[in-house]
Amino acid sequence: MNTTPPPAPVVTPTAPGGLPLLGHAHRLARNPLPFITSLREHGSVVRIRIGPTPAYVVTDPALTRRVLVTDAAHFLKGGKIIDALRVFFGDGLATVADGDTHLRHRRLMQPMFNKAHIAERGEAMIDQVRAMVSAWPEGESQDVYADMNALTLSAFLVALFGTDLPAHLADEFTALMPAIMKGTIRQTILPAWVTRLPLPANRAHAARVARLRALIDQAIDHHRTPAVMPQASGCPHHTPHSAPDGAGGADSEGGLFTTLLAAEDTLSRQQLQDEAITLLTGAIETTGTTLAWTLYEISRHPAIQQRLREELASVCADRPLRYDDLEHLTYARQVLQEAVRVYGPAWMVTRTAARDVDLGGHHIPHGADVVWSPYLHQHDPDSFPNPDVFDPDRWTPELVSATRGSFLAFGDGRRKCIGENFAWSELQIILATVLQVWSDFDTTSRPPRPQAVVTVKPDTLTMAFRRSTADTQTQAQGHAQAQSQAAGTQERAAFGDGAISLPSQRIAGTRENGGPRRDAA
Repeated sequence: MNTTPPPAPVVTPTAPGGLPLLGHAHRLARNPLPFITSLREHGSVVRIRIGPTPAYVVTDPALTRRVLVTDAAHFLKGGKIIDALRVFFGDGLATVADGDTHLRHRRLMQPMFNKAHIAERGEAMIDQVRAMVSAWPEGESQDVYADMNALTLSAFLVALFGTDLPAHLADEFTALMPAIMKGTIRQTILPAWVTRLPLPANRAHAARVARLRALIDQAIDHHRTPAVMPQASGCPHHTPHSAPDGAGGADSEGGLFTTLLAAEDTLSRQQLQDEAITLLTGAIETTGTTLAWTLYEISRHPAIQQRLREELASVCADRPLRYDDLEHLTYARQVLQEAVRVYGPAWMVTRTAARDVDLGGHHIPHGADVVWSPYLHQHDPDSFPNPDVFDPDRWTPELVSATRGSFLAFGDGRRKCIGENFAWSELQIILATVLQVWSDFDTTSRPPRPQAVVTVKPDTLTMAFRRSTADTQTQAQGHAQAQSQAAGTQERAAFGDGAISLPSQRIAGTRENGGPRRDAA
């Protein structure tokens, strides 16, 4: 009979600097990134208090893998941030509790994000991004964070709902989402009881989310009951950016959401709304943040920018980007991956212990919040030497294998981000397009400071974009040629040569505040 006593549990250290009643909330509010990365010095699991509530921060990437993969059944999706999001966004894939519902939804949505489906929407996304980026005013300071969020939203709307989404819906999505993201961030920061009070800000946020659900309903109905609109093959007035209000049809290119609507095992209307909201909010903030930081870093590292431009020229020469070019832009992928590593984009993610758990010798009680931080792991000097240095070469094939267990920006295990392939494609499309359209850009604000909210966003970042003289001349010649062709087309239509003149399309540009608009082409 074995009489060896079980090993004594490891004493879980408590982070220093806690205050009565507040715990470590003041440190998370004032200096969240230095605080979260400092916990590595105190142990592989560190107890903190958020108000009176304890939480356990995992600082060892091997133990984080246990939370996400090996012992995932004992660490369920939950915690303060997820609970706050669930109140307004329902049970989308990112917020729904673990179990049969999550597995069913993930199985239904997985085909939307396979590489073949994404590739089918790639050219339409490129067209949309190029139209918006080309419309930026030359030489004027712009809010890059707002611009990148506008770009990612516009491209994602094309991918999600197709090229024929009525313009009034696309416009309202674009106008509504920044306010919803801001309100969502507020809901995750404030105590739960404050978010339930009938305050003006709470009522306004609830009204915006209700309006977003109504817009999603209209987009769904547009796909389910399309109106067929005849058009001449190759008509020069038909562009892929957005359809006139009411125009749709079987001939137009559907979006990723069409795959979900066509599934045999269908979701309810409420579930479709929840999933669309989850996709929209997840696609905008993280991708836009990454792109803003990427442009900032390459603006201050001329050698990196030069390598990017040389790679782009070798792949595309003088022609515009095509979707099948992305796989050849390997250095661009390295630059983007380094931006994701340095700036998160997520910095704190929570799980809830489903039972008493032993985690690396540390006792985690049932119901406790367990925190893991992609930002913390991606700044671990054991995995990433000189972690604060922006170095895309750490992602070369020879070096990347040593960092795989610590790069957790997209999570891991059964709750890993379903849209990772799409995110990389969208990131590469936007970065490559900005580099193709604009020959130079520089920061016009003070250097931004990382601000940890839901993502690690720049607290301020404005930039000015410029074309070379040759680019300006080429653009003017192209504009004159397009006008001449359009005039000829209208003349032929007037004399009845068979060409059908459609209503002029509207393409996305930018408002003065950095958000997108739609102007008559």
